[in-house]
Amino acid sequence: MAYVQEMGDNVTLSELERAVNNGFSPIVEIWSMDGVYVVRLHHHVDKVSSLCDKDGQVLSFKGTGKICDMLGEIGLTHGVLTFADQNGDEMIGVASQPVTRDEMLAYGTRIAFR
Repeated sequence: MAYVQEMGDNVTLSELERAVNNGFSPIVEIWSMDGVYVVRLHHHVDKVSSLCDKDGQVLSFKGTGKICDMLGEIGLTHGVLTFADQNGDEMIGVASQPVTRDEMLAYGTRIAFR
């Protein structure tokens, strides 16, 4: 689909809506970073686009309600809630490996859009 290949690192809601209406079906990730949420769209093998405003600034939200309403209104039905990777614990010296993107998407919390 042409819309998938044209999507850059940032996509506006209207661009996303147009693409969804033309068959675009990304894996939607709602990424939480200490109470701030951003929407990331996984598509076309390893491509990831962030939802942004008309000026190209990544949109951030203080909760998931508005995100669920917005994305549901344009025809998306569900996504995955993930959390910023905070691996290891320097207080006790526990070594760990960073969580991969695939692991975050596979083990994140499923979330429905309205």
